[in-house]
Amino acid sequence: MRVLVDVTHPAHVHLFRHAVEAFRERGHEVRVASREKDVTTDLLDAFGIEHTVLSRKRSGATGVVREWSTRGARLARLAAGFRPDVVLSRLNPASAHVASLFGVPNVVFHDNEVAGLLDRVTAPFAEVVATPAAFDRDLPTEHVRYQGFHELAYLHPARFTPDADRLRAAGVDPAEPYSVVRLVAMDGHHDAGSDGFSQGALAALVEGLDDHGEVYVSSEADLPGDLAAHAMPVPAEAMHDLLAFADVYVGDSATVATEAGVLGTPSVRYNPLDTEMGNFASLAEYGLVQSTQSEREAVETALGLAADPDAGRRWRRRRRDLLADNIDLTSFVVELTEEVAAS
Repeated sequence: MRVLVDVTHPAHVHLFRHAVEAFRERGHEVRVASREKDVTTDLLDAFGIEHTVLSRKRSGATGVVREWSTRGARLARLAAGFRPDVVLSRLNPASAHVASLFGVPNVVFHDNEVAGLLDRVTAPFAEVVATPAAFDRDLPTEHVRYQGFHELAYLHPARFTPDADRLRAAGVDPAEPYSVVRLVAMDGHHDAGSDGFSQGALAALVEGLDDHGEVYVSSEADLPGDLAAHAMPVPAEAMHDLLAFADVYVGDSATVATEAGVLGTPSVRYNPLDTEMGNFASLAEYGLVQSTQSEREAVETALGLAADPDAGRRWRRRRRDLLADNIDLTSFVVELTEEVAAS
């Protein structure tokens, strides 16, 4: 079969990259459409995945409309030449609309109950939408639930082994204590009304963590001068190696909080929005991610974990419980896509 995979965000690269490899190993032809947002194309290049850039992220309501209109037209041209049997994407209106236009099924993976308008203009056009079992509502199309998380498509032990040598080559000693802080730009459709960590809270967090070892800060925006010394020491494709050996993670990124949790790294998520996702209710049951709407509580919790010599052991035990209950998602992505394309 011919599979068109649409990738518009760095997290989507990780979600689908092993599936792309598996499709090709199984004799399928794959075409990847990409978008210039953050490190999306850098990751695709680093993993050796050929791709066609169709658009770049624009800011403001007018910019967003212009980008997605252009992207839809370019994706339609790509589909016309490739003639896919199935389109695979994360929640993405351009993919759903183009697939519908060409009369081919769109398989959508989705895990965010607060996607709002994006959800409403995408899901009705999809052939099937697959979500984690913890997804806390029903969708207006065929809705398949699986026992797992998007992050287990690439961080399940069947797919990922942390590479200590890669860290050492970047000057990071995985045997020494260190913390990872992640800051997002808070400009996503689901981030409306949030400013993320305040400068005061961020300064207190980094200063406090620095008492317990190195602090590495990953940010979608440029770091202020006083944090420049804490900039990420590894390339984007090595972020998960850095997370896996960290003593604590704290940040306002939902994805990275989940990644840290499923890797068994003590994880604190600052969630300033008055909404919650089913994934985090499930992760809280395992004790793998601690979420709070209070930045003061996020800072205090992270500092407490950094000072706790037994925290890592507890998280590793909890991770074993999670892995016993949840699937290697890549295998499910491949099987579901093949099933839908053949029907």
